[in-house]
Amino acid sequence: MNGATAPTRAFDRLPAWLRPRDVEARGTGRMRLTETTLLLLAGLLLAVATVNDVVLQTHTNHRLVADLRTWREYTGHDYQNLSAEQDQRGHTTTEVVCGNTVPGPPKERIQLCLQMTGPVIHGRRAARGGWYLPPKAEDLRHSRYGCFGEAKSAGLCGPAAAGEESPEGISPETGQ
Repeated sequence: MNGATAPTRAFDRLPAWLRPRDVEARGTGRMRLTETTLLLLAGLLLAVATVNDVVLQTHTNHRLVADLRTWREYTGHDYQNLSAEQDQRGHTTTEVVCGNTVPGPPKERIQLCLQMTGPVIHGRRAARGGWYLPPKAEDLRHSRYGCFGEAKSAGLCGPAAAGEESPEGISPETGQ
């Protein structure tokens, strides 16, 4: 057996429609050209979508890092246990970062939530508003109090509870 006949025998085992041809059948050249063009276009579409997704994710990660840095600089606390939440419904670039006002386990103390918007400039973003959350509370509208900035004008806090302390009345030592 020589090397030239081995590939021919391998192709002989294939069905006739899968075997390589020496001559193109009548009328099928256009079909292959169309199929090849469509496959190339589908591949190009997938490549563009992949690049777009990677770029979008990179920008999102860049914003979240800037948001965490902004929260730390605004509050003066170098906490690592911060929670960041993105606006998934409106597909905006508005994120909310929450963290304790005094040291302690996450969500065990009063939390300050800042609403970040706008572009990243010098590694930070603008905090245009925010609110406070009581200990062990989820960030739901009825739990929020002491809204300020754009959050207050947009009505993102629930109705004020009777006897509720203002954020200014919170003691930094006790968080109460």
